[in-house]
Amino acid sequence: MTTKNIRADAAEAIAREFALDGDVVAARPYGAGHINDTFLVETDDAASSERGPTTTTTTTTDRRPRRYVLQRINGDVFRRPDEVMENVVRVCDHARARLIGKPDADRRALRLVPTKAWGGRSRGSDQRSSWWFVDDAGGRWRCYHLVPNATGHDVVSIPEQARAAARAFGSFQSLLSDMPPGVRLHETIPNFHDTPSRFEAFRAAVANDVRGRVALAGTEIDFAFDRERDARVLVDALRDGVIPERIAHNDAKIGNVLLDDVTHDGLCVVDLDTVMPGTVLYDFGDLVRTSTSPAPEDETDASRVTMRFDVFEALVEGYLESTRDFLTLAEKSLLPFSGKLITFEIGLRFLTDYLDGDKYFKVDRPGHNLDRARAQFWLVKSIEEQMSEMQALVDGL
Repeated sequence: MTTKNIRADAAEAIAREFALDGDVVAARPYGAGHINDTFLVETDDAASSERGPTTTTTTTTDRRPRRYVLQRINGDVFRRPDEVMENVVRVCDHARARLIGKPDADRRALRLVPTKAWGGRSRGSDQRSSWWFVDDAGGRWRCYHLVPNATGHDVVSIPEQARAAARAFGSFQSLLSDMPPGVRLHETIPNFHDTPSRFEAFRAAVANDVRGRVALAGTEIDFAFDRERDARVLVDALRDGVIPERIAHNDAKIGNVLLDDVTHDGLCVVDLDTVMPGTVLYDFGDLVRTSTSPAPEDETDASRVTMRFDVFEALVEGYLESTRDFLTLAEKSLLPFSGKLITFEIGLRFLTDYLDGDKYFKVDRPGHNLDRARAQFWLVKSIEEQMSEMQALVDGL
């Protein structure tokens, strides 16, 4: 079942299981995510003005928001959704505790909405289950307060947007850098950024050719095999202790950070399902992938896909503003390469899914995943052509 065939009244009924302010009056599909089913929920006083000063710590509307984001976790992708939610609860609690007393704290970390009765149909081993609801089909739902007066952007228009987003992701990593190490976060998708494992899945997809599509993707397949050696660099660096394991977002695309509608400051990192142990380089690499090209990730015109150096420079500057207190020299040196690797990895995943029959990513048209793979590989090529300049910039900062 997808968002398109979840009826609005069904989503509204689920929303009523959460302790919202006011009565639910509408729920409609929201956002452009590939994985979870997401709805914007409005209550009976949602039409009241939500715009308040963005420089104060709290406002009346911040304390009692009238719009919410309702999500059903994709159980096909996240096989242990309860562990996903345990991670989300821990991360939100820790981040919000670190932000106590800080300006605009209520908009700088996600706030979950509890269910009305966590002891009933909401399941779990402890009170953390109060944060999610289980429907009759076993689907896990959660609800967040909508962050007011803030917007995510799929494409960076000016370098300052990239700087703000990178600063926000760096701040997010800094907030989590002192989480108690005793209980490790769950690995919600095993081997998520294990690029060698991704490459083996790709190799198997080529060999099996279950949908007869290999002949349609020969150029892209050759491109991937030519870069197989790159796949091991970050995994080996983690294994050998060259770079430290840290808590990473693991899906740090530009659309997963909200920017203030007025000041354009980076506010809040969202989509926390893949927050788990890894390396912060996965996050910076994804920022490069999703910020530096002016074209969307499924662009079909190669001439529009390029790595804009001024945007990369803004990313580096913004990111280092927030991470200088904990980033090692080895991590810093690998920032440019991480952009190439994560772009390559995502392209590899799109290509693998295309060859396997479009089982993972939602598609809107025939060949959609192949278009996505091509766009990522065009961006990899552009990054490769500018790698020496990128490295010189980072080394000089």
